[in-house]
Amino acid sequence: MELRGMSAACAPQLTLRLRSDLIPRGQVQHDFVRTTRGDWRPVFVEFSSRNKEHGQYQIEVEVHSHVDGAVAQKWVCTFVILVPRRDATLTEIHQIFLSTHKNVRVMADDASIARVTGGDGCNLDVTARNAGIAHVDLSAPQGKIDMGFTTIAWDEELIEVDLPAASHCHPHPSQAACLVNAAPEAGEQRQIRLFALEECMLGRFELVDPEADVLLSHFSPDGQDNNGLTRRLSGRHAIIRRSGQGFEIEDVSRYGVLLDGVWPGKHKPVALRLGMRIELSASIKGIVVLSVTALLAHGVILHRIDHGARAECFYLLLPEAQPSLASHLATPQASCLPVLFHRNGGFWHIDTASGKETALAPATALDKLSGFARHNRFASEPYPECWIIRTEGAALCDSSALTA
Repeated sequence: MELRGMSAACAPQLTLRLRSDLIPRGQVQHDFVRTTRGDWRPVFVEFSSRNKEHGQYQIEVEVHSHVDGAVAQKWVCTFVILVPRRDATLTEIHQIFLSTHKNVRVMADDASIARVTGGDGCNLDVTARNAGIAHVDLSAPQGKIDMGFTTIAWDEELIEVDLPAASHCHPHPSQAACLVNAAPEAGEQRQIRLFALEECMLGRFELVDPEADVLLSHFSPDGQDNNGLTRRLSGRHAIIRRSGQGFEIEDVSRYGVLLDGVWPGKHKPVALRLGMRIELSASIKGIVVLSVTALLAHGVILHRIDHGARAECFYLLLPEAQPSLASHLATPQASCLPVLFHRNGGFWHIDTASGKETALAPATALDKLSGFARHNRFASEPYPECWIIRTEGAALCDSSALTA
């Protein structure tokens, strides 16, 4: 995706948020940054039609401009991606694309010539072969013709929308993120994975097309192993959700889940208990072993108690739910961790002494907040170690077009 038409005087970075059924976990967030030449670096976004019916799928786009950590301007647009039938020909795909994205359509069979005649003696021959697409911009000034061949790229106009009062905005909206500790000390985890979902799926780690929210790998004494025993986890292994009495877990896997050493049966929800031992799977011991270290009013905290104990732990938070400091501090293992919650679309930290709330974003200085050790940073993805690090550029915006 390319961003065009921004003011030269705008800020150096814009946030791109996309929501669609064709995106893993339903949404993704990237940053547009400027190059040293002043233009915007393109962003690569991956969509997948795996297990999707043929048809048209909407992609909802938001571009945010930030000033002093708050969203100052916001642009939105919605475009459509076609998922064709398995037996669709290239010609049919192109024809459907033209009918949905072009106001004027000039069709020609293989090796035919489509002739378009304009004013002022303009006489153009447009040739389309083997389902190729030809586009002519007849509104261009005299002497200039905009041509594009055999492409299914198109432009979408972004529309600027009004924002609510700044006090209600989160500077970095997200439903999944990570706290990364570059130099963990004894007992600390390298990654604290954050999720804000009403229903959270636990499953096998997959770099491409993951089926779960919490992606789990087997850890041996030598470290993480994404093959081997990890393959004995189901892509969708267990669900943790809110229930009438708190939170519950349900086995939806092929290989089973042991709760305190007992298999509850498939599709039979069981209430979570503080200290409960969760083993994935039931057929092979020790692939992934988790412990419920906190049951809070607004979420659950899970720690690994296997060889991955130093690698990661998990906050499974309810979206838009306010925390209870008393319940957090009453849990010994959780009391050593920062108090976090989710509101206004993003993650927040609350100081246990003063009650001050701080929005979490990549620019937040975490070492100044209670419960955080040094060398911590906030990452926009729950698994930032799996993404290519993008360098930051220099100078934010006005109005633009998005090219997909």
